[in-house]
Amino acid sequence: MILVTGGAGFIGGNFVLDYLANPKVSGLVNLDKLTYAGNPETLKSVEHDPRYHFIQGDIGNISLVSDLLEKFAITAIVNFAAESHVDRSILGPGEFIQTNVVGTFHLLEAVRAYWEKLPSGPKESFRFLHVSTDEVYGTLAPTDPAFSETNPYEPNSPYSASKAASDHLVRAWHHTYGLPVLTTNCSNNYGPYHFPEKLIPLVILNAINGKNLPIYGDGQQIRDWLYVKDHCSAIRRVLEKGQVGQTYNIGGWNEKTNLEVVRTICQILDSIQPKPHGSYADQITYVKDRPGHDRRYAIDASKIERELGWKPQETFDTGIRKTVEWYLSNTQWTQGVLSGNYQHWIDQQYANKTK
Repeated sequence: MILVTGGAGFIGGNFVLDYLANPKVSGLVNLDKLTYAGNPETLKSVEHDPRYHFIQGDIGNISLVSDLLEKFAITAIVNFAAESHVDRSILGPGEFIQTNVVGTFHLLEAVRAYWEKLPSGPKESFRFLHVSTDEVYGTLAPTDPAFSETNPYEPNSPYSASKAASDHLVRAWHHTYGLPVLTTNCSNNYGPYHFPEKLIPLVILNAINGKNLPIYGDGQQIRDWLYVKDHCSAIRRVLEKGQVGQTYNIGGWNEKTNLEVVRTICQILDSIQPKPHGSYADQITYVKDRPGHDRRYAIDASKIERELGWKPQETFDTGIRKTVEWYLSNTQWTQGVLSGNYQHWIDQQYANKTK
């Protein structure tokens, strides 16, 4: 029985669905605070699975976490719980410090107390897998080699700084207390159930609703794109075979500029659901760049392939087409998340920024 924190979010929700798709697994406890980006609708297909247990709560609640660990005899933890949107961290960094730093600290303390009392066999096999981001490494010049696990941390936003701090806490709890931890740093994820504040779902939904497709600055920011289901398989592999105390970078080997991504989505929509006149690319609008916008991220995922035998199965072309098709086929889910709060956020973020 494993504990997944933040399992109603984008990556966490996909991981829960992916994990329970295996009939051999014993079960899973999902602890999620259900902030704006947590969506139980994502997990509707498993809500009646007897192996699935959902608890609404905060990783910072030590007594709650301790009770769950004991009650369900947890053997491993996968920690997705985090505030994760750079733009939101710029407007309100306090929540990011509270969840990503203080929350991770409290979670580690609850887990350490539980782990230290385990008998020798379960204690040795127990794992705490902390899911992090490539943004902790900072930014890359166009000709720099991709981020490896030995790159120094140089975070440039409140979000990435808070995630870097959480990574350091996890590392320290291993080296100081012996807690058997694993850390993964992933590149930009995309795929089903992605909250539409992020680039790819925002562009898909804006395009089909006839709205502007906002691109920061010149659109030449480069990201390495990882299909979320590939990320889930990588996490399972690290959980099963990863060496305690090690960090594994997980990437898709798909470097694309933001403008390339948006134009690709427009081309797919033009072929699947064409407009009466013109192309969806006609809706592209350039807006003022955000403060401290990192120019390029790229992940060197050779360590996880070399040591654990994992590599992504999807190319960007195959993954992005699956993603667009999913959003077109799941309008009920998207309408459920397009709430007044979300619309208020979009208006606040992009209003009066058109160049």
